[in-house]
Amino acid sequence: MSSGYQQLLSPSDCALALIDFQPAMFQGVQSHDRKVIFDNVQILARASKLFKVPTIITTVAKDSFSGPFMPEVTEGVYAGHPVIDRTSINSWLNAGFREAVAATGRKRFVLAGLWTGACVNFPTLDMLREGYEVFVVADACGDTSPEAHERAMQRMVQAGAVPVTTLQFLFELQQDWARGETYEGVMDILRSLTPYGIQVRFSKWALGEHASEAG
Repeated sequence: MSSGYQQLLSPSDCALALIDFQPAMFQGVQSHDRKVIFDNVQILARASKLFKVPTIITTVAKDSFSGPFMPEVTEGVYAGHPVIDRTSINSWLNAGFREAVAATGRKRFVLAGLWTGACVNFPTLDMLREGYEVFVVADACGDTSPEAHERAMQRMVQAGAVPVTTLQFLFELQQDWARGETYEGVMDILRSLTPYGIQVRFSKWALGEHASEAG
């Protein structure tokens, strides 16, 4: 495994790919609570927008089978952002996806998608072979069973990918609560989409609007 994996992710050195968060794909997920994945994808998208992390959105058979990418992302966060539609299960086989990856200029990629064993696993293995560092957001992926998800995660880890979680991605980008330019944006994400948001709201209520983890 590359020593680069020991370095924390930074907004200036990574990119994000969100793969196939579409109705037909969500229907098959039995490894996780689908609402958790649904919320986590929004956290990833909002975090990447807040920290200006280059983001690729891709779908499979959008018009003929799987339906559109979840509008909470394509309309609510990334309105007007290009969505790469494919026929290939493996995004890496699509020239448009490869071109988008290259256009970011980044060699560290964070991937999340449905399903873990195919639409995430396949491009991960290919990107690792191409020399990219790949981080897979385990709790923003899902598959047809817990077994399918876990075996896919194991295979990617054995190949050299690093498993991370949604909030790990967010916090790794923030690093320091005193980073004022993104602090309120991170707090808004937490309040809107995580159980920790309850604590954030309570602290603001109990301690006043001056309450801040930045001290």
